[in-house]
Amino acid sequence: MVFAKISQVAHYVPDQVVSNDDLAEIMDTSDEWISSRTGILRRHISRDETTSDLATVVAQRLLAKANLDAAEIDFIVVATITPDSLMPSTAARVQANIGASKAFAFDLTAACSGFVFALASAEKYISSGMYQRGLVIGSETLSKVLDWSDRSTSVLFGDGAGGVLLEASDQKSFLAESLFTDGSRGSSLESCYLGLSSPYSEEVSDRRFLKMDGRSVFDFAIRDVTKSIQKLITDASLEAEEIDYFLLHQANDRMLDKMSKKLGVSRGKIPANMMEYGNTSAASIPILLSECVENHRIRLDGSQKILLTGFGGGLTWGTLLVTI
Repeated sequence: MVFAKISQVAHYVPDQVVSNDDLAEIMDTSDEWISSRTGILRRHISRDETTSDLATVVAQRLLAKANLDAAEIDFIVVATITPDSLMPSTAARVQANIGASKAFAFDLTAACSGFVFALASAEKYISSGMYQRGLVIGSETLSKVLDWSDRSTSVLFGDGAGGVLLEASDQKSFLAESLFTDGSRGSSLESCYLGLSSPYSEEVSDRRFLKMDGRSVFDFAIRDVTKSIQKLITDASLEAEEIDYFLLHQANDRMLDKMSKKLGVSRGKIPANMMEYGNTSAASIPILLSECVENHRIRLDGSQKILLTGFGGGLTWGTLLVTI
């Protein structure tokens, strides 16, 4: 049988750093107000790099680490809610940028769960035996969909990209998965609604900016997401303490505190970096994974069990349990 494994990780963020104090100069907020509620201290905001630009750097870094030529890549999946355009896709732009002439490429839209959904999908391509290598990247320039006069949302998000190289293996490393969507609650977190504009329809205004019911999303994460993680662990015949690290979507540090308690695991097993990047949606988990490998918390030697959980707009949520 053929299995899939994560063999390389990489991330990239724009150079421009915007602190909470910087935001306090352009809106009614403060470092204390933001940090005490979210744990966020700063975020990286793009000046001129697009979503595909960020993803391209990640792809190039993955290839360099693996000493691969782009022609050896079979597919590219980019998870994003902030594409450069609907067509060509962000993934198609990345494919062109790196010269991956033999790769098929497409975008996947599942908001903050996007990377988990994309990785779960990509694992099936490899396991089919038809493909040997693929790039799975989460990339966002959320700064372009924020209403910068709305302090309830604009202080929360940042730009960045992260991704993995997925390769065929004879060892099983994807141990369990669970993916969910509840469209009936989608209005709790939405962005970039495009209204009708043909000569045959009444004008419907676009709703470009991201809107969020913060309390509803917070409660959803604590209740539904935590419950789904617990069920996945139980169904996998494991105990929470057998998992080395829980890489959860980086939205709010207080949220991670509460999830830690409900899961019965120490916060030391739940790394956080939203203080540096804010919420980067589909990019948050792969950026965190890449940083954990950089600082040697995660070793990429197949010896650790890692749980990846994304949750957010849609509403969507999903978990993968992998050996890395």
